[in-house]
Amino acid sequence: MDLLPFSEYAASLNRKRAAAGVLLRDERSRVLLVETTYKAEWEIPGGAVEADEAPWTTAARELHEELGITRPLGTLLVIDHIHAQEVMPEGLAFVFDGGLITEDEVRGIRSTDPEIQSVGLYTLEEAERLVKSTLHARLGAALRSVESGGIMFCEGGRPAATVRS
Repeated sequence: MDLLPFSEYAASLNRKRAAAGVLLRDERSRVLLVETTYKAEWEIPGGAVEADEAPWTTAARELHEELGITRPLGTLLVIDHIHAQEVMPEGLAFVFDGGLITEDEVRGIRSTDPEIQSVGLYTLEEAERLVKSTLHARLGAALRSVESGGIMFCEGGRPAATVRS
């Protein structure tokens, strides 16, 4: 078997897109969602991981850029493998714990990001009609992760059956 030179091998490696978001929730487990100006579905605060940027840095940066919130992130709650969809390649989504947020804090958010139309707190049931089904499943996994104290490994938002501890 002939081995490729290292530079050719490195160039041949699969590249995955990555995104990172923050789960903010209130004492009733309602989650903070953002309504964007560029698509119909709502999101959690977050976005695409930039080149040479760590996912946790992305999550904190996006939280500040989108909502003006600067706070330390808690633990990693979810790693989700996302299959390729239409023009989007496969990727990984990371969800970090942003902790609790009050209704007063949410009402006080004045986003200056042109991508954000509005924000609100929603139950998981209410979120189902606002977000993509994969994000809805990922939100459920993230809330379970908060309760259990562990990381949820998911595929398309659903807990992965093949992960063993």
